[in-house]
Amino acid sequence: MADTAIRAHQDLPHRVVDRVVVRFAGDSGDGMQLTGDRFTTSSALLGNDLSTLPDFPAEIRAPAGTLAGVSAFQVHISDHDILTPGDRPDVLVAMNPAALRTNIADLDPGSTVIVNTDAFEERNLHKAGYTSNPLEDGSLKGFRLYQVPMTSITMEAVKPSGTKPRDAERSKNFFALGLISFMYTRPVEPTLEWIQQRFAKAPMVAAANTLAFKAGWNFGDTAELFDSVFEVRPAHLEPGTYTNISGNTAIAWGLIAASQLSELPLFLGSYPITPASDILHELSKHKNFGVRTMQAEDEIAGIGAALGAAYGGALGVTTTSGPGIALKSETMGLAVSLELPLLILDIQRGGPSTGLPTKTEQADLLQAMYGRHGESPIPIVAPATPGDCFFVAIEAARIALRYRTPVLILSDGYLANGAEPWRVPDVASLPDIRVPFATAANHEYPDGTPAFWPYLRDPDTLARAWAVPGTPGLEHRIGGLEKADGSGAVSYAPANHDRMVHLRAAKVAGIARDIPPVVVDDPDGDSDLLLLGWGSTYGAIAAAARRARARGHRVATAHLRHLNPFPANLGDVVRRYPRILVPEMNLGQLVKLVRAEFLVDAMPLSKVSGQPFRAAEVERAVLDLLGDTGAATGTDRTDNGTVAETVEDQ
Repeated sequence: MADTAIRAHQDLPHRVVDRVVVRFAGDSGDGMQLTGDRFTTSSALLGNDLSTLPDFPAEIRAPAGTLAGVSAFQVHISDHDILTPGDRPDVLVAMNPAALRTNIADLDPGSTVIVNTDAFEERNLHKAGYTSNPLEDGSLKGFRLYQVPMTSITMEAVKPSGTKPRDAERSKNFFALGLISFMYTRPVEPTLEWIQQRFAKAPMVAAANTLAFKAGWNFGDTAELFDSVFEVRPAHLEPGTYTNISGNTAIAWGLIAASQLSELPLFLGSYPITPASDILHELSKHKNFGVRTMQAEDEIAGIGAALGAAYGGALGVTTTSGPGIALKSETMGLAVSLELPLLILDIQRGGPSTGLPTKTEQADLLQAMYGRHGESPIPIVAPATPGDCFFVAIEAARIALRYRTPVLILSDGYLANGAEPWRVPDVASLPDIRVPFATAANHEYPDGTPAFWPYLRDPDTLARAWAVPGTPGLEHRIGGLEKADGSGAVSYAPANHDRMVHLRAAKVAGIARDIPPVVVDDPDGDSDLLLLGWGSTYGAIAAAARRARARGHRVATAHLRHLNPFPANLGDVVRRYPRILVPEMNLGQLVKLVRAEFLVDAMPLSKVSGQPFRAAEVERAVLDLLGDTGAATGTDRTDNGTVAETVEDQ
């Protein structure tokens, strides 16, 4: 097989920029997610800070070339601390007309557009709804447009591999990756090594993808399209060992860590559902850690098996999204009644019903709070970033085990699929969450006979005793009927039911004494406005606050990890500020809870488009509340710096 060496950047000056946002977009079969992931990985290995936003089509097999089938991957890389995948792309790589039409509105004038001209033929233009060719009608004159025949160059470049023409065409995403890697001076070795490893069992495919990648790189070097190449230098990150991690992978690793820290076997009962399925996939790879996974026949079976595992002394976990939570609600109520530790992971997506299965939303908070029969309070925690998912999984397990209660984790599609550099923690810094099982009788009848009463409680936590079934002398029964406090015998007594309802509520409320106070970021100490958030809105809120402060405004932020119970100091915090704005990807669910609990006039900033907040959207709302009618700044650097751009001849 002929080989093509990677050429050096011939005589092109390097333009150093402090950040760039690149979006790859094409048909769902064009490999855009893979392309974006490899560009992200090479940037991570170079040492950039980064944040990603994969955007999957909702239709599994939408007709090729249609708007419904467009798949995109956006990555923001920088030489400094960043918080979001970027508001708008600086560079759009569009593999066909549908990708261009779907994404062009997100670009500012002057942005770079690179198109695969081979795809802009009449049939594809018609599918995308174009009445004229945008490459010829002047509609793109406000952008820096680069027209590249990616498909034809790729098919010619991969001929030495012996690949059939139809299969050769599929390598064009690696051509695009090579071109952008050249343009932004990404290291090539990690990608070339990954191709060989990933396609080791298909050497012809590996050869084709390698040739396509090199062809893209060399095309950028020889076609004389660019007057310079760009360089984003490594970020100054806290020292340590880093890996690039997505939210779902981080949750899976956090569950494994919780299993090891608690010295309990981990059992996952799960029914596949977007966007939670990757947790099942990841955990199924780690049987060496004592992990057992079961793909159940439905959502009800998945949580039933997990609750059974908890009864048997395991760390029981079930994963789903919003529709699955509705199906699991009866068993969640059973877990409340049984007072057993159980982790329920809700990776939220657009609803109701099937809704937007591949898009993100935060609209399950009220369902998590109240979506069960009877008085059945459940602690709720939510991660703020993809990497934070690891620590939230451990925290949820700590609460579940210590207080013998089911715990809900509210992540979402944005966190689940997004990625960031994550510093691997020192194992010694992780908490000890071991919990003792009951090993002896804890009650004595008047005649001196010892007995095990499953509902005798720890006076500090109100948690009941947890005994592994089959332990001699600790035989006991559990079930959904109301139990007598202490003995666990079925009881229909009104006074007992009243007592048990209050005990279960007090147990969850008491967790507020065992969680950190909410931390307020308020450089001025007496800001005019508090931005209050939870979950994946963290990045957009923090970035918007940075921008508003750069304009001289006094803006504070607070972000909630614990949503039930609230941190003990939250009431004092929210009462300090004359204005409270709560950005949420719902119609104001946290606002309702905060207003009801603390009687403050919190105001919602809602977004339910299936897309995460842009920092500019939050910034604009802040400026409007503060009476600032000026244009948004668009910068969120902590040092209030602007984009650094210098030219270095090399």
